[in-house]
Amino acid sequence: MDLSAQFLLTIGGILLLGLLTSALAGRIFLPRVTLLLIFGILIGGDGLNLIQPVFTERFELIADLTLLMVGFLLGGKLTLDSVRESAGQVFWVAVTAALSTALIVSIGLIWLGMAPQISIVLGCIASATAPAAVLDVVAESGSKGRFAKLLLSIVAFDDVLALVLFGVGVSLVKTMNGGGGDEFFLLVAAKEIGGALLLGLLLGLPAAYLTGRVKKGQPILTEALGFVMLCGGLALWWGVSYLIAAMMMGAVVANLARHHEYPFHAIEGIESPLMVIFFVLAGASLELGALWDIGFIGATYVVCRASGKYLGARLGAEISGAGPVVKKWMGVALLPQAGVAIGMALVASNQFPEYRQLLLSVVISSTVFFEIIGPVFTRVSLANAVSLKD
Repeated sequence: MDLSAQFLLTIGGILLLGLLTSALAGRIFLPRVTLLLIFGILIGGDGLNLIQPVFTERFELIADLTLLMVGFLLGGKLTLDSVRESAGQVFWVAVTAALSTALIVSIGLIWLGMAPQISIVLGCIASATAPAAVLDVVAESGSKGRFAKLLLSIVAFDDVLALVLFGVGVSLVKTMNGGGGDEFFLLVAAKEIGGALLLGLLLGLPAAYLTGRVKKGQPILTEALGFVMLCGGLALWWGVSYLIAAMMMGAVVANLARHHEYPFHAIEGIESPLMVIFFVLAGASLELGALWDIGFIGATYVVCRASGKYLGARLGAEISGAGPVVKKWMGVALLPQAGVAIGMALVASNQFPEYRQLLLSVVISSTVFFEIIGPVFTRVSLANAVSLKD
């Protein structure tokens, strides 16, 4: 069978699977994300090995495209009205959830006997949440209440906070190791975040102005996709966070465009099938063997990360005066973890090659767990928030 036939059959099969999975997810409690990941595992290298290398080798491209659109859509939730309504809750819950997770994971691993340096790095990595999984679960559940809006706003800030913590953590570990270049690494982290925000702003301004002018009254899909892909390409070229840049651009368009909802509806039309392909290929790329490689260390990391998210979000909700639903369920909804954490682990393993094997083993194995189980907890949180009238 030639490459074109393999490509078309695989993509067609995955997309049709997405329809079947969506229907199945409506009848059982497992969210679509988890079902797609499980199916990907079944047909991937650790299962029936039906996915050709041409897909797994180019998974990074699919992931970049999907996360760009996720970032743009999340940024679109950050309108001034929504921020004014819950700015304090978003800030405190996001900050305390990230800091508590980093602290509890670090302390837990040090208590287990791991070196403080690698424990600190793993703690900072643990603070990241998977935006794609959370967004898909919220969209699939149809939740549009206050809890769902607050969750998406918190997730939108999560990667910024995680990158800041990661930059500080790596610099701290370098200092503990007696190495130089600590200030330089902090500058690199500042450039990645600040440059991304500046890029998103510079592209968001013309995007907001042009929306609805190419085709009077509404934009066309080509227009929206053009800006999103241009944003991603420039971000990757300049070495800044494309996810944060896309979020910033989405926020600028949402706040400045006269008919700001149209660009997001246009993107949603193509983002949905990409999400299906992304999660199936993500499942096919997971290495289940990693779950058994680290034993008690991995279990400690998982328990400490879940505890940190729950307790931190609860503390933030308490400080900001949020209601009982947010206090009880927001931390549970923030459990998904995926590609951002793995990206941080790869960066850290290059910075500290002596910790490479343990870093990658812990992060990859915990990602397998949280990527499959995390969306289930997010769906439970949304269901309870609705039943308790968030």
